[in-house]
Amino acid sequence: MSTPNIRPLGDRVLVQPKEEKEVTRGGIIIPDTAKEKPMEGTVIAVGVKRDKDGKEVPFDVKPGDTVLLPKYGGTEVKFNDTVYQIVRSEDLLGIIG
Repeated sequence: MSTPNIRPLGDRVLVQPKEEKEVTRGGIIIPDTAKEKPMEGTVIAVGVKRDKDGKEVPFDVKPGDTVLLPKYGGTEVKFNDTVYQIVRSEDLLGIIG
């Protein structure tokens, strides 16, 4: 798998959600329509966040960080058969680890 050539704009972050298991311990297959959105993922890329004066502000996250994602929100994008989510940095719930 290669890193997508997507650079988020502004205060947005590109995250690859953690894949959920499709089969339960008992062997029951869970259909896509019944799965909940993943709540964590890996930061792939960050945009350039600026303050009201136009000065660049550092992000709280960096590529490689594992983050908690909001249950709803963000925009899902597909690149080379891999699903990513683009979310505003302020919508991230936390860093794991």
